[in-house]
Amino acid sequence: MEELVIRDADVVDGSGADSYRADVVVDGGRIVSIVKEAAAAGCQRPRARRELDAEGLVLAPGFIDMHAHSDLALLRDPDHSAKAAQGVTLEVIGQDGLSYAPVDDRTLGEVRRAIAGWNGPGDDVDFDWRSVGEYLDRLDRGIAVNAAYLIPQGTVRALAVGWDDREATEAELEHMRRLVAEGMEQGAVGMSSGLTYTPGMYAKDAELTELCRVVASYGGYYCPHHRSYGAGALQAYEEMVELTREADCPLHLAHATMNFGVNKGRAPELLTLLDDALAAGADITLDTYPYTPGCTTLVALLPSWANEGGPERVLERLADDDTAERIRHHLEETGSDGCHGVPVEWETIEISGTGDPAFAEYVGRTVLESARLRGESPWTVARRLLLTDRLAPTILQHVGHEENVRAIMRHRVHTGGSDGILQGAKPHPRAYGTFPHYLGHYVRELGVLSLEECVAHLTSRAAARLRLPDRGLVREGYRADLVLFDPATVGAGSTYENPRVLPTGIPHVLVDGRFVMEDGRRTDVLAGRSVRRAPR
Repeated sequence: MEELVIRDADVVDGSGADSYRADVVVDGGRIVSIVKEAAAAGCQRPRARRELDAEGLVLAPGFIDMHAHSDLALLRDPDHSAKAAQGVTLEVIGQDGLSYAPVDDRTLGEVRRAIAGWNGPGDDVDFDWRSVGEYLDRLDRGIAVNAAYLIPQGTVRALAVGWDDREATEAELEHMRRLVAEGMEQGAVGMSSGLTYTPGMYAKDAELTELCRVVASYGGYYCPHHRSYGAGALQAYEEMVELTREADCPLHLAHATMNFGVNKGRAPELLTLLDDALAAGADITLDTYPYTPGCTTLVALLPSWANEGGPERVLERLADDDTAERIRHHLEETGSDGCHGVPVEWETIEISGTGDPAFAEYVGRTVLESARLRGESPWTVARRLLLTDRLAPTILQHVGHEENVRAIMRHRVHTGGSDGILQGAKPHPRAYGTFPHYLGHYVRELGVLSLEECVAHLTSRAAARLRLPDRGLVREGYRADLVLFDPATVGAGSTYENPRVLPTGIPHVLVDGRFVMEDGRRTDVLAGRSVRRAPR
């Protein structure tokens, strides 16, 4: 007898087709049968050792978070309710060009310092890996949800070239090609870049094109955080389209937003650019989070020249008064490349977390607010925070536009990604709320997408980009990564004031046929594993 039958569910199968009522049978981690309208037809109903009454609930494929920053959280936090409670059954990590494999001892230490604001310092993690394959093996010991990995191009460059702003030599480029090939062979699904973060931003297009050719040869895709989401955003998108066309590499645009005042109402221009490329045969997808503020680290706003050489050199420059004044001038007057070419507006920069709890008084306030309270300039406050908290502060950047968010999420190649940073005293609510916020706010309350459309965006489209032949749909033979939610009550519990509140209306989540959420509570099941690149 099979393990589980989910009885009388309203199945939204991930294809975009209309929902239907069915009994769904799960056994051995897979969906083994789907009996439609069993009760109405009066036919013999399937039986199993356990029956779950799903009356009034939607059964959908588990959600795929196409842009996650859980690289260490999956290892340090077995509970990981931030994602499991949202119905996420697969996260794509290794984002924005910086993560923890492949590394050597030197590079690992540098990367840990550089992205402590994203993932914490990692003092509670045993870094017993160096290669991509070893990191994936570590995930395979058991994690809350599944994870796929992108080779981080910035980390690759740090390992082969260092943190200097210069072109790679031919020998260094060959080293990077080899590192990318090895990572793909070991199971990565593609490569990411952070082209406003050091050292990845120092790579010219020719270098990136060469690495994308390697990725494409293994059937992977390129996922850039491109060079600007502000002034010059459209040119930056066009650059990525052209680069991947030249490399013949599939393109997935990370957190594809149009931000800052210069881009208000300009999403249609981006979508026209993408439609033209798609019509010409390009293979393009994108992800977004359903919120207007962005989230990054405070140090990321600095000009690229100030970040050259790695974290210790940044601190040295900030400590020098003359150099710090140059940094301020670029930030506030000319617009640094780290701030997307737009002069920083300190009233939009909210401190969301610090590495040292001693600086908690800054959290939840904009830099401008803290400066006024102290009778100081905003740059004085920001500089002191960066120095004393050793580059650890994270920020919310209130620079988005709701009309752009809605327009982009309607596009036919759109998928969902939280870009959720789980660190800090007051993280972005998207880390805990992205997927239920889509379903509750943008489907039920606003009707921007139908339920069937939205589920397809969050499931099958993402699975297709990842080339996963047995995930992303409710189909016989597919993996039983499933979520059950109440369409009348599903919604994000997280808010900007209370960002770590779990969502409502998602009672059950299964990974590999096992309940990781049951009756709204996290179980002790660690059914997640690495999801590795499928062979061509």
